[in-house]
Order: sequence, then C-alpha cells, then structure tokens
Amino acid sequence: MQAGNAIYETIADLPPVLPVFPLSGALLLPRTQLPLNIFEQRYIDMIDSALAGNRLIGMVQPSGRQNTEDPDQPLLEGVGCAGRLTGFQETGDGRYLITLQGVTRFRVAQELTALTRFRQAEVDFAPFAADLRCGQGEDDVDRNGLLTTLRAYLDANNLEADWDSVKEAETEVLVNALCMMCPYGPQEKQALLEAQDLKTRAETLIAITEMDLARNDNDGGATLQ
Repeated sequence: MQAGNAIYETIADLPPVLPVFPLSGALLLPRTQLPLNIFEQRYIDMIDSALAGNRLIGMVQPSGRQNTEDPDQPLLEGVGCAGRLTGFQETGDGRYLITLQGVTRFRVAQELTALTRFRQAEVDFAPFAADLRCGQGEDDVDRNGLLTTLRAYLDANNLEADWDSVKEAETEVLVNALCMMCPYGPQEKQALLEAQDLKTRAETLIAITEMDLARNDNDGGATLQ
C-alpha cells in the first residue's frame, strides 16, 4: 500500500520499534486519515523525531488498567495502528497540526525503556500483514446491512448524509470511515480496531449501533453519546 510518498509492500518494510502515542478514544485504521492537534512537549518531540526518521507513529489507546510501577504511564492496549505522518503544519504558538494516514495494525510486543520523553514500543506487524493489501475482504461485507443500520442511526438522531457519496465509496473506505466517525467509547473503538477482518469490523459496527439504537428506544429516544 502507499501512504504519502512511501510504499509498504510487506511487513519487512516496517520498523520493529515505533514511537507510541497513547490517546483514549482515538481510532486509526489502514488507509484512513486522522488529524491531530499536538501541543504537549513530549509529543512535539515525538513528531520532530518522526519527521527526522521514517515518519511512522503508533496510535495506541490506554487500556484503563492501572500501572502499579509507574502511575503516570497508563498501560497500553495490546493492539494499535501505525500511521505515516503525511500532513504537518506549525501554528506559530508552539503547536503542530498533523495528519496520520493509517498503514497497518500491530500488536504491542513490549514497551521499551526509552531515553526520550515520548514512549516507544517493540511491535509485531505479522498478525495484520493483510492490512497492507487494499480492498482485502470487501466482497464479504454485508454492505446493504451496513447502509441500513447507518440510515437507522441517522434517522434516530435527525442527521443527514450525502448518500450519493456514500453509495460511490469503496466498501473498505466506507466501513473504516464509519468506524472512525462513530460516537462510541474507547472499548467499542478498540473492538473495531481489533476486528479480525473487514467483514468482522462491519458486523461489529452494525451490532454496536443496533444495541445503542435499542437502548435509546428503551430510554425514550435519547441521543447517542
């Protein structure tokens, strides 16, 4: 796959160690784009280092489990997604506005004792090698079921969509974009990230949305949070 100016044909093209950006509720998936506002000094250092190197950053959610050895460093979830830094802008007030393009998921093998202010981890891309193949599993997705659920969600929340663009979108793009835009919490986002393949991810999104719709009906039509 291509991300920015780089082409990643196999997992051999990826580094064994990544800087990691723990961010709760953030979801990055292959071939999607994630805009971020960077203002903490340790993450500014991370961006500077990425720009000087391979431009890859690992997005990982904190697990929510307490780190008894270092309470200031929350434990990480076991699966994250590598993104290539494809957009970069200095704001003039010490912040960076960046865009990450998702490349492939990884398992966190172990976090390293880093000399940098930002965290680093040894990662394993092998379980997700298929992520590098564009459109993998599109034919297995129940696209009609996904669109039916999307329409039900929009109707329940008095929202509209550009249906012409939705219908023209490639299935992989549609599934991953909807997963990133969905208003669900960290656990749901992690489940979507860890879904084995595109079909499972779409089914997981449908199930989560249907449960929320059912719960809101039982609550008298409350808006999804």
